[in-house]
Amino acid sequence: MNSQKIVRFDWAMKHLLRNKSNYDIVEGFLCALLNDNDLTVLNISESESNQEDNNDKFNRVDVLVKDSKGRNVIIEIQNTKETDYLFRVLYGASKNITESIDIGDAYRNISKVISVSILYFNLGIGDDYLYYGKTEFVGVNTNEKIDKNSPKVQKLIPKGSRYNSLEIYPEYYLIQVEKYQNIVEKAIDEWIFWFKNEQIKQGSKSKNIEKVAERLEVLKMSEKERKQYEKYLGRLASERDMVETSKEDGVKEGIKQVAKNSILAGLSNDIIQTITGLTFEQIDKIREELTV
Repeated sequence: MNSQKIVRFDWAMKHLLRNKSNYDIVEGFLCALLNDNDLTVLNISESESNQEDNNDKFNRVDVLVKDSKGRNVIIEIQNTKETDYLFRVLYGASKNITESIDIGDAYRNISKVISVSILYFNLGIGDDYLYYGKTEFVGVNTNEKIDKNSPKVQKLIPKGSRYNSLEIYPEYYLIQVEKYQNIVEKAIDEWIFWFKNEQIKQGSKSKNIEKVAERLEVLKMSEKERKQYEKYLGRLASERDMVETSKEDGVKEGIKQVAKNSILAGLSNDIIQTITGLTFEQIDKIREELTV
């Protein structure tokens, strides 16, 4: 592997990896994440956020992957903070489940859903960069976990179903890219290294990762593709700046409001400066605004 820049994974998913000739790259990523080298990708379809018009959203990319084991894998890449993000993850998985069968179909035909979230913002939970979640049934009194492989559970498998009654529940993966410390210990770390650094780490060996460098180097793009990619990066940076500016403006307005309330309460400039960190000149200006 070399140190040449590799295009971002979100750009690749949006413009390149939905081409069948590049399914093996997505396949390699999922094999590493799910620790399952036997799966193959059958299809990658667009979602409503992958639009090629003036309303194109640059902060999010999500696709639906169908694999050879009958699973629907939702891969979502989110670039800017969203306070209700985990609610939307649940909604996305639930919606896919309900749409996987028609009214009147047997429930055993529900598709298995795996939700994969690749986050380029601080979700605000935990210190790890990779989280996994699933539904478990635990005895309230015995603290016993029901084993999906137990003979009793195996008897509950409906005839013709790919999954038993405990395997069918959705599974969730959260990858917090900015919290990754560039240490490679597992196969999936090689892929997250790419997501964070736009490079493939020297010595990477996980399935199909060598094909990322072969096909997705920035220098191998045509001039037209490179200009489109640079425009994409520029708009991403612009969106992030707008979000950060909004946060800063909100903080400033909050401090100013605290100063106003302190003035109206009759507090001195010394106390207001201690509370807000504003200079005497800034506090006096706010006093003048209140008297106008």
